[in-house]
Amino acid sequence: MPLINPKQMFADAYAGGYAIGAFNVNNMEIIQGIMSAASEEKSPVILQVSAGARKYAGQAYIMKLVEAALSLDPTIPVVVHLDHGPSFEMCRDCIDGGFTSVMIDGSHLSFEENIAVTKKVVDYAHPRGVWVEAELGKLAGIEEHVQSAEHVYTDPDEAVQFVERTGCDSLAVAIGTSHGAYKFKGEAKLDFERLEAIGNKLPGYPLVLHGASSVPQEFVEQCNAYGGKVGGARGVPEDMLRKAASMGVCKINVDTDIRLAVTASIRKYFTEHPEHFDPRQYLTPAREAVKEMVARKIRTVMGSSGKA
Repeated sequence: MPLINPKQMFADAYAGGYAIGAFNVNNMEIIQGIMSAASEEKSPVILQVSAGARKYAGQAYIMKLVEAALSLDPTIPVVVHLDHGPSFEMCRDCIDGGFTSVMIDGSHLSFEENIAVTKKVVDYAHPRGVWVEAELGKLAGIEEHVQSAEHVYTDPDEAVQFVERTGCDSLAVAIGTSHGAYKFKGEAKLDFERLEAIGNKLPGYPLVLHGASSVPQEFVEQCNAYGGKVGGARGVPEDMLRKAASMGVCKINVDTDIRLAVTASIRKYFTEHPEHFDPRQYLTPAREAVKEMVARKIRTVMGSSGKA
């Protein structure tokens, strides 16, 4: 199956009350782990490429790795998506390079400026069959170039106006999630009333949750047990994410959890095998850790097992 855009994927998810996992990729082992999990779980999947990943690995390398993954199991529906595109130019380059979905992130701009840049991307993407995700509101936290000291929650009425004026296909909303590994100091809370209000005003419209890693404590503890200093890291409880998936959220982003799985595995391996220096030795268990974590997300958070 060739790469697809997420239109039918999201329509099925919305109707079925589940979400599609959007997992950030940076190298071969991460792509292999994600795709192995999707294949075993028979789940559609979105491979997300950030601006940082494009700079690190190179767009051409990433697309060839995706091509290889598709050839190994052509039954899995796969979208390649630009995560947090910072400019029209980067969105354009990804569209021209074979991406089937792009996100233009104008959330740091004024409402009118965000509308203008989003519409510009939509006008370029739609004639080429490419999906456009936008963002309204701000998530606290830091992830690559995306950072904010505070939450700015999405206003339901503004969301309706934004979608109507831009023609964007899906919308990332701010309801209390945040980027990075340090999401909550006290009790974890998401504004489900706000999410319900947005969903009621945009019936049938696919919403997106960013900053939705759960920061599994076993990875945090493993990192710290083997020399790491990841203190006080807390994420979004998986049951809250599953609830959001039943309320019109069709795409849930996961990045931090992948980083933690890889790093915890490698730290453990180096401590137990200090004499080893072959990257294949320590990247093999890291790849397996990604696979196991993504498979669990697909089953318990997304609810997308068997939907391929």
